[in-house]
Amino acid sequence: MQNQTMQNLKTQTKAEQPGTQLTDAKTFPGMLEQFKSEIARALPKHLSADRMSRIALTAFRQTPKLAECDPRSVFAAVIQSSQLGLEVGLMGEAHLVPFGGQCQLIPGYTGLMKLARNSGMVTDIYAEAVRVNDTFSLKLGMSRDLIHEPLTAKGGFPASDEERGEVVGFYAVGVLKDGSRTFVAMGRAEVLRIRDGSKGYQASKKYKKESLWDTDFTSMGLKTAIRRLCKFLPKSPELATALALDDNAGKQKLSVDDAIQGVFQAVEDEEVNTVTGEIGKAQNSNVTQMPQTQQRAPVTKLEKLEAVTRGMRSVNSVEALDEILIRAEADLDESFYEFALKEYTACKTALENGNGKLFK
Repeated sequence: MQNQTMQNLKTQTKAEQPGTQLTDAKTFPGMLEQFKSEIARALPKHLSADRMSRIALTAFRQTPKLAECDPRSVFAAVIQSSQLGLEVGLMGEAHLVPFGGQCQLIPGYTGLMKLARNSGMVTDIYAEAVRVNDTFSLKLGMSRDLIHEPLTAKGGFPASDEERGEVVGFYAVGVLKDGSRTFVAMGRAEVLRIRDGSKGYQASKKYKKESLWDTDFTSMGLKTAIRRLCKFLPKSPELATALALDDNAGKQKLSVDDAIQGVFQAVEDEEVNTVTGEIGKAQNSNVTQMPQTQQRAPVTKLEKLEAVTRGMRSVNSVEALDEILIRAEADLDESFYEFALKEYTACKTALENGNGKLFK
């Protein structure tokens, strides 16, 4: 039944060529109404077509510029968001953003946290802003630690943001199901560098418009820390897709076909990298596919061990190696974990002796 649903949607939307005049059924609200019964059979069980339509229409009407976008791109973004299990709009899980006549689906930091928890491997994930009058201590190396004590007011409660001073950095923490913790910390200068490399921010400055970085810097900083942390966490296909969408903001080129099938293709071109701020081609060759449900994760114990081994041999730092070992402890049973521990020791020794390239 779902295959038939996809075929019906693809057949009807392909018939709409970009140069044709839009009727009510070919505007975004019209498309939602026309395809509601078909969409219902393609959505995750927890989300009804009526609820999805209401949420999408509210988000659409709150951003007038979306009416100037190709309605199919807006429709595709809503379907993609629904496939991921994220709600667009006021909840902040995902946002519909107009860019060059096309709608872009931008996951929010609450959406990334939701997908991390939904993986089943992460029991908690959170981010905080550090202000200049707070007490903050960071220790890396073999015994990593992070301490943050916000400035307090009378009674021991946190002081106001004004009393705590300007934001000087952010950190994010993830708690895995085995109780182990991992974290990332980023200073303000690093977050600003990433901001300056964002295509959305660059466009807003070019056209002298406010961006989220201008109106809600703290939330964007929290998202930046969460996004970096998610790259070190066990990832479900949904979280991997959300990160790929975020990394390709401004050049997603969402299509109805891909959204319905649960596949996102990131096209490589000479653009500003929205994560690093560097200009150049993406590291992945040609086209990167991030299927949500079709992507096959390692299923046997041996495949999991081989995946861990490949990961350990590909990293360039002891910190990244530690992250892989933490995840391996949760993924592998005792006998296979012993093999992973031996590989970890060998890789760590090679890295510390400057021989990491032996494993490349």
